[in-house]
Amino acid sequence: MTDNKITVLVPGRMHPRVLERLAQAFDLLQTPVGSEMQISDEQRARIRGVATTNKMPAEWIDQLPNAEVIANFGVGYDGVDARHAATKGILVTNTPDVLNDEVADTTIGLLLNTIRRLPVAETYLREGRWEKEGPFPLTPLSLKNRHVGLLGLGRIGLEIAKRLEPFKVKLSYHTRTPRKDVSYTYASSAVELAKSVDTLISIIPATPETHKIINAEVLAALGPNGVFINVGRGTSVDEEALEAALRQGTIAAAGLDVFYDEPKIPAGFFDLPTLCMLPHVASASVPTRNDMADLVVDNLIKWFSEKQLLTAVPETPVTT
Repeated sequence: MTDNKITVLVPGRMHPRVLERLAQAFDLLQTPVGSEMQISDEQRARIRGVATTNKMPAEWIDQLPNAEVIANFGVGYDGVDARHAATKGILVTNTPDVLNDEVADTTIGLLLNTIRRLPVAETYLREGRWEKEGPFPLTPLSLKNRHVGLLGLGRIGLEIAKRLEPFKVKLSYHTRTPRKDVSYTYASSAVELAKSVDTLISIIPATPETHKIINAEVLAALGPNGVFINVGRGTSVDEEALEAALRQGTIAAAGLDVFYDEPKIPAGFFDLPTLCMLPHVASASVPTRNDMADLVVDNLIKWFSEKQLLTAVPETPVTT
């Protein structure tokens, strides 16, 4: 313990920049993956802040009697029980905005890769098949004249939509309540959105309401020319239904950056030629992850120096 420094717990893995900056400003207590809360009663009593990568369930929160704030590394914080924290007066922060552009850019890349099969084309070239077998086959799909539906139109969804506008595609969306600040067509449900579009991009968070919301009914509504892209949360997809839809031609193609049980990928996904997959890298650039790391630490510093927060989540109690 460093004299006069506030103790901050890091349970498990964390971005190196967060650890480096926390060690400069606080008494840093990091615990190993798999034994995150194996700490002494004396240590529990000292901990006033937590920095986590989306893992802080209620039973962990209950073990920290003097915790004041939990700073989450990531815009999604479904692994942090923010509602339970709020009942104990514990504040929760996340890292919105700083990753919006990176995720939106990656989404457009994933969409193009999925529709035009660009990774497959590069592999064809690298294997020497262009010279031996001739030109790469024409792709059956194109982004031209598509109607794109955004399931979720928050900060990241809006950035995706802005990037899609120059591609001359029609845009629609579904959210719990219609937005008054956009001209895109509103659909009343995920199924209705899928019925009205031929390209569906999911950018929704993990909540009980969104669990496996992309199911067989939605995929059937999207149709045989349909393309599904997921850069939100893997838990929003019924992966068995998605595999079946791709194998049976219920939809034409899919691109995924997230999965239900990461990093485990369903075995049946690997031989699907119409499926493009990325290992959850939408925000995974050095500059963007550094910005996220800084926001985690800056929230903690702001709280313990000024009793204010930079990016509190909605469940967090109002503070003065």
